[in-house]
Amino acid sequence: MADAITLQVEGMSCGHCIRAVTNAITALDGAAKVDVDLAAKRVVAQTSLPRADVVRAVEEEGFAVKG
Repeated sequence: MADAITLQVEGMSCGHCIRAVTNAITALDGAAKVDVDLAAKRVVAQTSLPRADVVRAVEEEGFAVKG
């Protein structure tokens, strides 16, 4: 079963941001389920990927992961 990884992400503001983050994570794990909440600045990924890989994927899209 995939674990839930929750990230606080700065810089997301639109649908393009949602697609960029979702695509970055699913490119590494095609079975991942990604939920992006712009208002809460939160990304929740149900994935078997290590947390570090998810953080790196989001940061490579130009967003800052907090905490």
